[in-house]
This record gives sequence, structure tokens and C-alpha cells, in this order.
Amino acid sequence: MNSDFPRILTFLRKERGLSQKQVANDMGISQALLSHYEKGIRECGLDFLIRVADYFEVSCDYLLGRTVQRNIASISPDDIPDSDEISHLKGNMINQINKKLLNNTTSVIFDLLAQIGNKNLTNAVSNYLMSAEYQVFRIIYSAESTNSQSMFSISRNRYSNLCSASMVLDLEIINELIEQNNISIPLSPDIISTYFEKGASSLFNLIQFSERNIKNIIRHISFK
Repeated sequence: MNSDFPRILTFLRKERGLSQKQVANDMGISQALLSHYEKGIRECGLDFLIRVADYFEVSCDYLLGRTVQRNIASISPDDIPDSDEISHLKGNMINQINKKLLNNTTSVIFDLLAQIGNKNLTNAVSNYLMSAEYQVFRIIYSAESTNSQSMFSISRNRYSNLCSASMVLDLEIINELIEQNNISIPLSPDIISTYFEKGASSLFNLIQFSERNIKNIIRHISFK
């Protein structure tokens, strides 16, 4: 088992206001064994993992910390390309799926910004996201050395560092605006699923994919 399971198991039990004794009785194990599972002293078997998932009505992936979505985290029908798009994919399905993940997640972010109603915060977030897309586009565009650079006002050998610096500054502005204005929106996976029907699944999958990618990069660096 991994290090996330004990923490999540304990959280789910306490969230429902259940004692270790009650959960242990319901699960047909001793309280001492449940305590060992919650402390990470002992590892449970697959059978117990499935029973816990059924008991708390969550997915095994959630129990293992592989997703923040309590129910089965998978690409929803809204994340799959429309039928008229599929006919033009020609093996490029992942391109369209990732496009929808990004578009739907961006919609969630801007819906939250609309609720907050802070113009400066919206501008800072927009600047950060636009800078990221600008940088990626220019890298792809400039991969062909003969492509004209006339549409850009920043030189080819300076834009990457300047763009990265601008994004770091935007993040600082975002954090400062949130702190200065005491901005706080109560959120949870359940709340997000309720209020962002189309974007929720995309957001949860984007979080899962991003964190998996980050962990893979960290592992790759640590092995060098």
C-alpha cells in the first residue's frame, strides 16, 4: 500500500464522525488492526481495500491518492470528442481529449474568478495563462528556423527568459491579491462536481495527469 491510504482512510472515517470501533465492527476486523492501517504500521490486502471503497462509497483510486475525485475518475462523455470531430481525428484522439481537458478546466477557473469579481485578479490570471500559451506557440513556431519572426516584438533569443520571469511575477501578483483581499471560496471535490458539471471531470483528470507528470519529472531528476 502507499503512504496516502492511511491518511485518506483516517480522513474519511473522521469526516463521517465514526469511531474506530464502529468502523472496525462494520468491516469485520479488530479495532487494533484498523488503527494499524490508519497509522500505516500494517498494509491491508486488496480485498480490504475494495471493502473500504464500498463502505465509504469512493473509488480505489481515491483511496490510493491517485485522484481527488471520490468516484471513479475517468474521462466523461463531455471530454470525448464529438462525433463530427472524431471523423477528422485520424489517430489523434489524445490531442482532442487534452484540448477539451484544458478548455473545460479554464472555464472552471474563469467561472470562479467571475464569482470572486476582482478585476485585477482576473487580469493577473489571464496574463499568466496567456503567457504560457504564447511561449509554447512561439517555441513550436520557431522550430522552423526559416519562419519569419516579424509578428513578434521580442527578440527570439530573449522571449523565453522574459516570458518565464513574467509568469513568475504574475503568480506573485495573484497570491498577493488573494491575500490582500481575503479571497476565500469554500470548495471540495463534491462541491466542484455539483456546480461545475461539465468542467469537474476535466479538472479532476487534469489534476491527476499534472501531478503524475510532476512526480515523474521529480523521480527522473532524482535518479540522475
